[in-house]
Amino acid sequence: MANFELNILGCGSATCTMRHMPSCQVLDIRDQLYMIDCGEGAQLQMRRMKLKFSRLSHIFISHLHGDHVFGLPGLISTMALLEKGGTLTVHIFKDGADQFARLIDYFCRDMPFDVAFNVIERKEGIIFENNAIEVHSFPLFHRVPAVGFKFVEKPKLRHINPEMTSFHEVPRYWMSRLREGEDYVKPDGSVIPNAILTSPPDPSVSYAYCSDTMRNDRVAQSVQGVDWLYHEATYDGSLATKAKARGHSTSADAAHIARLAGAKNLIIGHFSSQYSDDRVLLNDALKSFPRVTLANEGLKIDLTK
Repeated sequence: MANFELNILGCGSATCTMRHMPSCQVLDIRDQLYMIDCGEGAQLQMRRMKLKFSRLSHIFISHLHGDHVFGLPGLISTMALLEKGGTLTVHIFKDGADQFARLIDYFCRDMPFDVAFNVIERKEGIIFENNAIEVHSFPLFHRVPAVGFKFVEKPKLRHINPEMTSFHEVPRYWMSRLREGEDYVKPDGSVIPNAILTSPPDPSVSYAYCSDTMRNDRVAQSVQGVDWLYHEATYDGSLATKAKARGHSTSADAAHIARLAGAKNLIIGHFSSQYSDDRVLLNDALKSFPRVTLANEGLKIDLTK
């Protein structure tokens, strides 16, 4: 079971190339799949990366440009043919919810699962949570309304020390309470501190997704202290003027935001089609931030490491 794994399905920008697919990622968190953006070819990439459609229950759309949403109708149609059950929730701006609701109603009638639209706005806030994670949205700075997403793992349970629980004769029904941090109270009323019976939990993980956006220090404030930051790097530093005019960032901009946010790791993507070798973008980012990963289709990253 994947505890917190990132799968890169597409990391190209708007123009199709033979090297990169449009934007799409899937987080595998405790065997539940969460898709971020859904460019064309998302369903094919899921098959290539052996990601199960039946485990996908949430899709988060950052903004309504085609290279981030055109994969939705095909993906939902395929999931209907595969007879997925339950509910698929698409977190999206209102205009997108209205448009895709009509499209799905026309092409995907009589589906064996429900499609729900959770309308999001360009502001800070929690837009989804369950017992494992919280998902926060925050404003990005693009040519159309756009948001980033921050996935924050909730505190994990403590680890039982079997030798000490055996020594103190802790009954099995008390174990769940120990994992949650309670002390053990013996039948005679004496208290055994939790720290003796357990060890600290594994650290929780956080991941932020920022695409598409111009360089803006307010983004760094929204992702302060994040473990892993994905930030668009459409162009290299020599094209900063072009990037700003088109509402995008350079690889140097991405490194600046990562450094300002105190991020532990940076992943760059959303590469312009003009590059035949993305390492020019990697090298540009490495000039000011030491831990940079170049996104690529098929890449899987264990975010717990």
